[in-house]
Formats: sequence, structure tokens, C-alpha cells
Amino acid sequence: MIVDVDTGIDDSLALLYLLAHPRAEILSIASTAGNVPVDQVAANNLAWLDLCKAGDIEVTLGAQTPLLAPLMTTEDTHGPQGIGYAELPVSQRKLSNRNATNAWVELVRERPGQITGLVTGPLTNLAMAIRIEPALPRLLQRLVVMGGAFHHPGNTTPTSEWNIAVDPEAAAEVFAAFAGLPADRLPIICPLDITETMEMRPAHIARLAERAGSSPAEVIADHHAPTTRSAASNPVIRHFSDAVRFYMEFHRDHDQGFLAHMHDPFAAAVALDPSIVTCRVATVDVELAGTLTRGTTVADWRGMWGREPNAAIATTTDPVRFFDDLIDRVGGMAERLY
Repeated sequence: MIVDVDTGIDDSLALLYLLAHPRAEILSIASTAGNVPVDQVAANNLAWLDLCKAGDIEVTLGAQTPLLAPLMTTEDTHGPQGIGYAELPVSQRKLSNRNATNAWVELVRERPGQITGLVTGPLTNLAMAIRIEPALPRLLQRLVVMGGAFHHPGNTTPTSEWNIAVDPEAAAEVFAAFAGLPADRLPIICPLDITETMEMRPAHIARLAERAGSSPAEVIADHHAPTTRSAASNPVIRHFSDAVRFYMEFHRDHDQGFLAHMHDPFAAAVALDPSIVTCRVATVDVELAGTLTRGTTVADWRGMWGREPNAAIATTTDPVRFFDDLIDRVGGMAERLY
């Protein structure tokens, strides 16, 4: 796998899930600016690898800014370092000598038809890679993207989702590049329509800690003061709990309930097992010029544009099954490590 992230609280759990999964062979982790600036994203990626005692996995530095637009970041959602209240030790691991764009290109050329790409941040790095290697969509085995909103309100503007809104031009270029592929090779898009049904609640964290054998019982509650920090004996549980507490407080403060939408771990699960979703094929494009709708993803479900389909949009899944698997794998890894 090539994993392209803007780490981010939910990106963090996506990485933990992949590191815990026996079917995930991560060849490279690309850092892109999004939730926080790219240098902080890369630092977060390196620190999570340390916490999970991962082997020598390449971490690359990607685009500092979107293709055309000025960079937006969202520390109010993810915290000043992008990982909520968690305070991870600074890693001594080194970044790769090659950048994220070159890593995408070189790896798919080395292993044609073997690599799954997962993008849980803006699509800047991938768009730049496709400019260098236009055949990249055909060299990938599969691409999974967390992004967009179709029959669902946006989370950045009334109609746009964050990852697409940060770099709409990149998203438009990537979607266009996949037109004409067979249906089973089209990128799977996990939009807000489905990822906002992945509601992590305090009970999930309690279960995760129990699965890891961590003590004392892990309790996150709406009435806790913002200064509350986890006392979990297991470092994986402690740091993730501190990260997700911030995310739950953000959702609560924006009238969404005391919960956290786990967009990116769900996309990671789809990348490893596409059978967990039902998809509908469509032609997807991105609004680039609208004064109210810039960054909005638009799906042509009926072929009105007369253009070939370029995406398979995830529409249904089983959230209970997803969380059961996530808790078992991440909790099991935490137990083994500590």
C-alpha cells in the first residue's frame, strides 16, 4: 500500500489500524498539507510509527500547498499539532530522501498492478504524480479516497467536504485521470454520506482499552473538563484516547453529539476489503468556479454528461462490523506491544 495522509486524528487511527492489520503492507506513507501543515503531518506520522514499534516504513514529505489555492488548515478540529490532546514523543526517525510525488510514481512503476493507494487527505500529491506518470491510474491495483459529499451536507462549506475543499483542482485532475477504467478498477470514493455514519462514541474507547488489557477502565465523558487526560497503562490507548477526546469535544461543540466521525479508518478498512461496502458507479467532477459551491463534488449517476464513469461511490456498509474489527485489531496490537 501507499498511504497518503494529512494526519489528523482520524488519519492517526487509520494508521494504527493498518499497522495492526496483517494484510496491510505499507510501502510508503506520504504526508500532505491539510488538517495541519505538512511538516507537522510528517512529524505525526513518524511519531505514530514509533509508538507502534513499526519497522522501517518510508515516510515522505509531500506538497506544502495545494495546486492553486492557498492552504487551509483546521487546528480547531484536530488540535494545534493535529493529534488533539495527545503529546507524542518526537521521533528520531528520518524522512525519506525522495518526496511524496516521486514515491507514488516510482513505486507503481516498480510494482505495476500490485499496489493499493489510500488517500485520506487532499489529493495534491497524487495529482502531481499523475502529471508525471499519466498511466498511474492503470498501474495501481486499486485506489480508495476519503472525500466528497453527494447526498449529504458538507463539513467545510454547506456543500463541500474538507479533503476536496482544500485542493479542488487536484481532486478534479485525479477523478478525470481514472475515466475509462473497468468498473472493478475505478477508485472507490468514501464520501461523508457514509463516513459520517461511522460514529465513534466513548463506549468504543472503553472497549478498545479493555481489548488491550489496559487499566484502569478508560472513561471519556461529556462532563469532563477539557484538561482531563487519560491515565491508561497502555501507551497506544492513552495517546489515542487523548487525541479522540479532543475530536469528540469538537463534534459536541458543533451540535453533532459527543462522538467522533471516523472517516479515515473506514476508508482504510475499505482499502483492505472492498467487500464491506456497496458501491454505485458514476462520473464525478468537482466544482471549481462557483462562488458558493467551490470544492463541491458532483456525481452524474445517469450519464447526462456523456462522459465515462470514473468512480465507484460507497453507499452502504455495516458500521457495527467495522467498529468490531477496528477495536479487535488495534486493541490486539496494543496488547501485544505493551
